[in-house]
Amino acid sequence: MIKEFIAHIKKNPDGSWAEPHLLKNHLVDTAKKACEFANEFGNNDWAELAGLLHDLGKYHPDWQKYIRKETGYFDEEAHIEGYGNRPNHSQAGAAFIFEKFKNSPMAKVLAYIIGGHHSGLRDWIADLDNRFFENGKLIIDDLEKIKPIEEAKQFLDKPIPTSTPIIYKNQIDKNSNEQIHLWIRMLFSCLVDADFLDTESYMQNEEKVRGDYLSIEKLKERFDKYMSEKKSDSELNRKRNEILNQCRQKAKLEPGFFSLTVPTGGGKTLSSMAFALEHAKIHNKKRIIVAIPYTSIIEQTAKVYKYGADTDEEIERLKTEGKFLFGEDQVLEHHSNLDPEKESTKNRLASENWDAPIIVTTNVQLFESLFGNKTSVCRKLHNIVNSIIILDEAQMIPQEYFKPIISVLKGLVKYFGVTVVLMSATQPALVGKIGREPNIIDGLENVTEIIDDPDSLAKDFKRVEFIIPKDLNSPKSWYEIADELKQYEQVLCIVNTRSDCRELHKLLPDGTIHLSGFMCGEERSEIISDIKLKLKNNEPIKVISTQLVEAGVDIDFPVVYRAITGLDSIAQAAGRCNRENKLKDCGKVFVFVPPEFSPQGFLRKSEDAGKAILRNRSNEDFTPSLYSEYFRYLYSNLNSFGKEEFERCLVNNASDFEFQFRTYAEKFNMIDNRKQINIIVRYKNSDILIDQLRHIGASKDLLRKLQRYIVNVPIYLFNKIREANYIEDVNGYWVQCDDNLYKPGLGLLANENEWIKGDGVV
Repeated sequence: MIKEFIAHIKKNPDGSWAEPHLLKNHLVDTAKKACEFANEFGNNDWAELAGLLHDLGKYHPDWQKYIRKETGYFDEEAHIEGYGNRPNHSQAGAAFIFEKFKNSPMAKVLAYIIGGHHSGLRDWIADLDNRFFENGKLIIDDLEKIKPIEEAKQFLDKPIPTSTPIIYKNQIDKNSNEQIHLWIRMLFSCLVDADFLDTESYMQNEEKVRGDYLSIEKLKERFDKYMSEKKSDSELNRKRNEILNQCRQKAKLEPGFFSLTVPTGGGKTLSSMAFALEHAKIHNKKRIIVAIPYTSIIEQTAKVYKYGADTDEEIERLKTEGKFLFGEDQVLEHHSNLDPEKESTKNRLASENWDAPIIVTTNVQLFESLFGNKTSVCRKLHNIVNSIIILDEAQMIPQEYFKPIISVLKGLVKYFGVTVVLMSATQPALVGKIGREPNIIDGLENVTEIIDDPDSLAKDFKRVEFIIPKDLNSPKSWYEIADELKQYEQVLCIVNTRSDCRELHKLLPDGTIHLSGFMCGEERSEIISDIKLKLKNNEPIKVISTQLVEAGVDIDFPVVYRAITGLDSIAQAAGRCNRENKLKDCGKVFVFVPPEFSPQGFLRKSEDAGKAILRNRSNEDFTPSLYSEYFRYLYSNLNSFGKEEFERCLVNNASDFEFQFRTYAEKFNMIDNRKQINIIVRYKNSDILIDQLRHIGASKDLLRKLQRYIVNVPIYLFNKIREANYIEDVNGYWVQCDDNLYKPGLGLLANENEWIKGDGVV
């Protein structure tokens, strides 16, 4: 008979066996942590029961034999005859839930959570129904071998939860079924993170640095001190202070949805943080999550929050003077473009579960976690509860996922204590009905604008003059555009596609900078830093770029050219012109019609909508009202907002607790990896990392370092590159093997542009 039931076992650094991690201790301690996490939304008893039963299957005699045999750990129980098969240790606890709930449909809630705590949330019909039932009868073979075990009985006897699920607190809410999946995800997150943390606390051989962050109150003190010392001796800074004060005043309002409509150059990065800190302090919020559409501007935003500046020179000065904002160790960056060499252990650990007060991440990371099913991405979800989410450049929320994203934001606000701030100079029209029949969806309601008069503010911040062609159907040749650009010492030209970028760049003088998504993250970061330095030193500089520089990249040109596109993109491009209002006269933003139309799809529809609004309005100011009209027109011409798939997988059968978590997670791809393949390119230090990949193999740390040297390539182009033998498979990863494929300054060459003709991806 087994006397000591083990959950985990490890060796000490000296090779001796440590004391085993006893199963009863693991279940109790995991349950305590999960209970604490779920207490944030009032369903702690649900998470506690999940914690107590999640590893119930490890009481199975065969599992106890397995762990001893597999690890080589021998104690007096190791001599029990037989080895047995390794039972699925999450099966027994999930099956027992059906007995405990007397086969109530509510049992499925904890069955998803317990049954998926290693493999992830699954589909009910395709994955779990057959796993738990055979011909309608519960499969309890493993459970029957656990029930007689005396130590297990204390967990089997625990009562079922009595707290009302948070989504049912308001009985008259007709949309509660739409949020059941979110409630299950939150409980799942509580269990998974608790399980990881308890296992980690046993398995680690050295102290891991988790937590140790300042409180919201202390961070607010740092922020207020920093802002009080900032100079406000210019007209621009005085206007920014007015915005800042309005943010602080509106922070006193009740939690919910807010919009922050601030023109480019209005200091919204710091003003939004002022709102968030004040709001968090007054309403006892736990953390601030800033989600940004592009990795190219995440580093810049994180630098502003860490140091109060985003240029290396200024950062070094502030560090020397000790005048930084929050500090390096108080802001968590979580994105794929992060340099592992500069990432602290504390930051890396906190990125696993977002256990930090200020988080700067991507829209992709945020929303793919909210709709994901894997334990690694769901683990952080419970730490979104009772937080403030700032959606920077809110117009970049992908329209093909409007329905699920708007739905989940409503659920977070209504049931999980979240305040959402939609921040942009060009606010999307997300309030009320969106689209037109038959593709109409319900948008947001009761969104409070933080700025008293956004239209007037836009006029106050007018720094540029828009020069719009009279005939929007009359294109210019690339030669004509190139000749115009050559007239300026400092000019930025933004085009719609990578092929356009290459085509125009070839016609400009040597030294003209080319910038596109076909460059790896490492090179893009270096180029943007170089652009900023040249502008600061007032050196001649010409840049041809795709739209990746538009949203939030803090560069300031006197002249900007923009290929015709949607009004939001034109306005964002204008945000790179006379940004600091240092010119005597207004900056110049020239909109031009390129030789070719944008590719079919969303880019073309944005271009068509932009043309439709600009006709007969070329002299009108670009204001929030105009952008709202543009977005309503655009949305009325889109085909889908992701409603059908979302409702089919996560809503239609919600009353029976039958969800397709796995299927929907596979379909929800904000960056569609099914249509793109990563290629690791050779740029500077990547050769060393590629050699490690070849001779040692992939590791989590190595892959994080290689992230900065990856280019995403459409499948059709990838196939041509592979057929031409420009890449090779190195331990399961595609790596550049021909020097002609990638050239610094141009990025992925792809046979001198012939293969990327017509490509519409940034």
